[in-house]
Amino acid sequence: MGRQILINDLDKEGVNTLSGYKAIGGYTAIEKALKMKPEEIVEEVKKSGLRGRGGAGFPAGMKWSFIAKPPGVPRYLVCNADESEPGTFKDRFLMEKKPHILIEGMIISSFALGANTSYIYIRGEMMYVFHILEKAIQEAYDAGYLGKNILGSGYDLDLHVHCGGGAYICGEETGLIESLEGKRGNPRIKPPFPAVVGLYGCPTVVNNVETLANVPWIVNNSGDEYAKIGIGKSTGTKLISASGHINKPGVYEIELGVPVEEFIFSDKYCGGIRNGKKLKAVVAGGSSVPILPTELILKTAKGEPRLMSYESLSDGGFQTGTMLGSGGFIVMDEDTSIVKNLWNFTRFYHHESCGQCSPCREGTGWMEKVLHKFIEGHAQTKDIDLLWDIQRKIEGKTICPLGEAAAWPVAAAIRHFRSEFEEYVHQGKNMIDVKHYYRLNNLQEA
Repeated sequence: MGRQILINDLDKEGVNTLSGYKAIGGYTAIEKALKMKPEEIVEEVKKSGLRGRGGAGFPAGMKWSFIAKPPGVPRYLVCNADESEPGTFKDRFLMEKKPHILIEGMIISSFALGANTSYIYIRGEMMYVFHILEKAIQEAYDAGYLGKNILGSGYDLDLHVHCGGGAYICGEETGLIESLEGKRGNPRIKPPFPAVVGLYGCPTVVNNVETLANVPWIVNNSGDEYAKIGIGKSTGTKLISASGHINKPGVYEIELGVPVEEFIFSDKYCGGIRNGKKLKAVVAGGSSVPILPTELILKTAKGEPRLMSYESLSDGGFQTGTMLGSGGFIVMDEDTSIVKNLWNFTRFYHHESCGQCSPCREGTGWMEKVLHKFIEGHAQTKDIDLLWDIQRKIEGKTICPLGEAAAWPVAAAIRHFRSEFEEYVHQGKNMIDVKHYYRLNNLQEA
């Protein structure tokens, strides 16, 4: 399946414990990192080309270098383990199976950033993972990897796990910080950015679980070696949450650059479409990224094979491309109703809107109501254009990206599957005409 650096050795006994993790080389990176200067670690992460694995894909090393360093002011590292994006489940899998790789990554990254207190903010519904992390953190304290004077280096670090209340909006970094401070999880207006004014008003870096879990390998093997994995600016490996109408759903670690067609149809990965059906569409990076039909998910508009990389999936912009996002890879077969699937996504975004911004608060509700008309058979052709107009008035007009997350799926579904919306209008009209006929003739419907 190509090179693996995160979920390899899961078959080894006790890999979820400190002793089992150490048996496969765990915690050796800490010993090396504590002998380095913090800025040297930041430089290695920069060289690696590691990009944020939570969805945005921003270079991690660059993000670290932005953190302000005012004298006498504490700095914080926060791990975003909220993972609420529909279709994404790779972070919880990693924390459940190999929790110490995250803890080791947190320790090294905290040292590099000059943070003496760090937090893992975990989604409230994942209490079983919360308990796994609590146990692993205690093991790390008992072994001297956390607490005062770690391994005699003079560096102190306390690590805490904090449970959220199950709000999708708290996956946005400033909403997460607000929640961590005990407030309602409403995203903040930026600037100032968290790197300057973050948790408790102090400089803060927020990174995804998978991002931080890559740091030990980079320290042990160098950023240059990490950059050799993958393709172009999409360096390293990526965890993909594969679900939908495939024969082998699950979490896969791929080298970035694998052809999408190989990922879907190869027995190494998804194993093809279940029940021998044809591929209809794919949501490549979690529910918030644009859906693509078969002809565009397998090949770009230029006719080149589409690759599992940041650049290839976004090739052509949203007219013909999409995003790698968080790697929530949802495959849909020929029998899938794009309209019903979109209605389900839109219901989710309406429910999860924090309500702070009018375009998102009102717009997501309007989109849900209009899509419900299609499902119930009451829609008219003009409702397709109404949907398009609503999503256009949400995108780019909200404090946080939830507005875009709600608008992009609607725009892409209409762009690529407009005929399906029109078919719903046609079927709905026929259904209403039949009901009207029965009512006029005082007949009971069959």
